Amino acid sequence: MVRRLPEFLMIWVPLLLSAAHLISFSIWTIWISFTPSTLIPVSGWVGLHNYTAVLASRNWQIAFDNLLLFGIAFVLFSLMTGLVLAILLDQRIRAENVLRSIFLYPLAVSFVVTGTVWSWLLNPGIGIEKLVHDLGWTTFHFDWLVNRDMAIWTIVIAAVWQSSGFAMALFLAGLRSVDADIIKAAQIDGAGPIRTYWRVVLPTLWPITITVIVIQLQFAISAFDLVRALTNGGPGIATQLPALVVYDLMFQRSQLGRGAAAAVLMLLILLAVLLPYAAWRYVQRRQANHA
Repeated sequence: MVRRLPEFLMIWVPLLLSAAHLISFSIWTIWISFTPSTLIPVSGWVGLHNYTAVLASRNWQIAFDNLLLFGIAFVLFSLMTGLVLAILLDQRIRAENVLRSIFLYPLAVSFVVTGTVWSWLLNPGIGIEKLVHDLGWTTFHFDWLVNRDMAIWTIVIAAVWQSSGFAMALFLAGLRSVDADIIKAAQIDGAGPIRTYWRVVLPTLWPITITVIVIQLQFAISAFDLVRALTNGGPGIATQLPALVVYDLMFQRSQLGRGAAAAVLMLLILLAVLLPYAAWRYVQRRQANHA
């Protein structure tokens, strides 16, 4: 026991403190969501009034619709981009290490920086549209950042650029772990490269695919800093997401109770993604232990 004391102090103590912090503040937020708190927390009980008010608000309805669109588009495009990049790098091409570093570089950049840079690039007055106009193509238009119908796609573009390298790294690790004998057997049977990947290699990556989907969905649900830096929820409230609704209610409108209710709704959406994944992982471990 004495020998394992350093391990306990270095691993379990920080883990238990983090868990206690997370659980205590989650309980506090849930309690606040049932009170009439405004600028400061107050006692009292209003039942589900804050939840019904949030769910009935136009801001939340737009934010939830945007979350569905952003989450689906972001996950699909980041998956496809990461998988294509991983397959290309899996061909043992020259300068693989350099290309891999380039594709992974966006992960080293904060979402605030990503949002700020992409806001410059997509700004019609100083970005891509102005550059093309200066080159002589004056009829070119790329004003998605200020277009209410297309602004949400600017967030998708920036998020895919930021996160595709992460998906690529996981897929590449999965591709490199595929048994070479299986691939050779497929090639002996006459399968070409495309059929080999489609019928033999890709089916072995489904556990990694599920992991990437869950992690990317987790980011999409809690996305705040990227949206704040890129569009600030605009034009108007066209690109509102749930995290921005929480921020708006708590820190701009001083409606602490409703902001806490919105935060709890975000937590429920997050749990709807994480709990099935945790159950699936538990079943996988049980099956592996009994195999």
